[in-house]
Amino acid sequence: MNKAVLMGRLTKDPEIRYSQSNEPLCIARYTIAVNRRFKRDGEPEADFIPCVAFGRAGEFAERWFKKGMMVCVSGRIQVRSWEDQQGQKRWSTEVVLEEQDFAESKSSFQSRGGSGAKSDAPMDVPMGEPEGFAAISETIDDEDLPF
Repeated sequence: MNKAVLMGRLTKDPEIRYSQSNEPLCIARYTIAVNRRFKRDGEPEADFIPCVAFGRAGEFAERWFKKGMMVCVSGRIQVRSWEDQQGQKRWSTEVVLEEQDFAESKSSFQSRGGSGAKSDAPMDVPMGEPEGFAAISETIDDEDLPF
């Protein structure tokens, strides 16, 4: 299984380009800084993980993601190799994204001095229970639980 789940801050705004095909495909590339859980003296405190999103996911990143934002992503790790102009073999490792999401509120991001997403960003979703769902405490008695 090849699955990576990461949470970190964008190191800069996503870089966007479009493929040169009949139907151009959006390609968004960005790097997230993922804090290391344990830190040793003299070692970096974060890992910088390159990510790439294609199509609608790329368009989403282009529109809403900004430098400094905390995001959560998941996808597969891809390793590519090629020969450079000097004939040396080069390697690249990146996460090809399947999912990406906000990991902090818009107000939290803006209070830290972030530029924030555009004012119509879908980050102002009201908290609470979605329609058609009820809190567990309302529907299940402790006697019904198998543990």
